[in-house]
Amino acid sequence: MNILLLGSGGREHAFAWKLVQSPLCDTLLVAPGNAGTAQVATNVPVSATDFPAIADLIRSRNIDLLIVGPEEPLVKGVVDYIHQQPDLSNLPIVGPDAEGAQLEGSKDFSKQFMARHGIPTAASQTFTADTLTDGLTYLDSHSLPVVLKADGLAAGKGVIIAETVAEAKQTLTDMLSNGRFGSAGSKVVIEQFLRGIELSVFVLSDGVNYKILPEAKDYKRIGEGDTGPNTGGMGAVSPVVFATKSFLEKVEEKVVKPTLTGLQQDGIQYRGFIFIGLMKVNGEPYVIEYNARMGDPETEVVLPRIQTDFAELMLAAGRGELDTISLQVSPQTAVTTVVVSGGYPDAYETDKIISDLERLEDVTAFHAGTKAQDGQVLTNGGRVLALTAQANSLENAVRKSQEAARRVQFEGKQYRKDIGLDLIRYSD
Repeated sequence: MNILLLGSGGREHAFAWKLVQSPLCDTLLVAPGNAGTAQVATNVPVSATDFPAIADLIRSRNIDLLIVGPEEPLVKGVVDYIHQQPDLSNLPIVGPDAEGAQLEGSKDFSKQFMARHGIPTAASQTFTADTLTDGLTYLDSHSLPVVLKADGLAAGKGVIIAETVAEAKQTLTDMLSNGRFGSAGSKVVIEQFLRGIELSVFVLSDGVNYKILPEAKDYKRIGEGDTGPNTGGMGAVSPVVFATKSFLEKVEEKVVKPTLTGLQQDGIQYRGFIFIGLMKVNGEPYVIEYNARMGDPETEVVLPRIQTDFAELMLAAGRGELDTISLQVSPQTAVTTVVVSGGYPDAYETDKIISDLERLEDVTAFHAGTKAQDGQVLTNGGRVLALTAQANSLENAVRKSQEAARRVQFEGKQYRKDIGLDLIRYSD
C-alpha cells in the first residue's frame, strides 16, 4: 500500500512511526511533515490545506489510502474535495467530510447535536455580536465559574474559564466585539462549569462499525498544578486510573453509541476518529467537546499501546470494514512529556538547535515543532518534542519520560515536571 498522511505535528510523527511498522505499508508520504517524520517516511512540501496539490500527489504517487491528521483540512473539506474528483471518488480516506467535521469546527453545532441526540453535556447558550447584550444579561445570573468557548477552531486555546461575572463579561465582549480569536470567536458558547476529573476517549468509526481505542488524560495548562494559560497540550498518560471498566461501559452506552447513531440519523457517513473530551462527574460521563481527529499529545500515548497492525486498522476504517478487525491493546502504561519553546503559548522564538536527542534511552521522541537544516534539528514551533515512555507501572513511565525531558537540550526549553503525578496519587 502507498499511504499519504497529512499534517506536520507530533500526532503525525506518531502516526508515521506506527504505520511504517506494518508490512502493508510500502511507501509512506507525509505532507508536509517535520524532522521526525523525515526519519521514518518521505516528506513532501505540500500544505495540508492545498487540496488541488494533494489530489495531484494522490494521482502521481498512486496513493491507496489517505489519512488526515489535523482538524483544519477536515473542517475545510479535504475529504469532500478528494471524493468529488471522478477518478478519486472511491479512495479510502480516514477522516470525516466537512459536515461530520463540524462536530469540532463549530461548538454550537456540537452542542445542538448533543441536545438532539440525548448525549449528556453541560447546559449552554450561544451568543453572537448581534446578541451581545443578551449574553451580558445572561451572565448576570449565571453560576460561577463560567466557561466561554469560541465557536470555531482556535488551536486548542479558545476556551476561557471565568471566575467572576466581570471577567466573563469582559471575555465575551473581547470575543464578540474586539475580535479576540478572530472569526473563530464570532459565536461564543457560554457553558455551565462541570466539577469533576477530565479524560479523553477515542473512537475510530467506519460509518457503521467502531472501535474504542485506549483512553488518555492530557495536561492542557502551561504551568505545574494546572496553572497558567491553556496550551495545545503539555503531556499525556494512558491508561487512566480513574477510567474504570464500569465507567467506560457507561461512556460506550451513554456517549459513544448515541453519537454514532446520531451521525447516521443526521445522514453523516463518518469515517475517521472521534475524540470525545469527557468530564467524570460523580461517576457519570459528560461530554465537554468533540474533536474530529486524534488528539495531540494524546496520540503519542495511545498509538504506542495499540498492538494491532495500524495500517490494516486504517484501511479497514477507510473501506467500511472495521468489523473484520480485532483491536489488541498493550496493558503497559505510556506517558509523554511535551518540551516546548520558551515563551509558549505566547510569543516564542524558533530556529534553536536541539541537542542530545541521540542520548535519549528507552523513550520515543515524537517531533512536533521541528525542522531539519544543515544536518541539525531545529525548533520550528511552540510544542517541539513529545517524549513518550512505556513501562509496566505509571511511576516508571513517568520517571523515564521526565528523564528524557531533562536530557534533551535547546535554548529556552520548558516542560512540566508534574505530568502523571496526580494519577499516581489519585484515589476515588
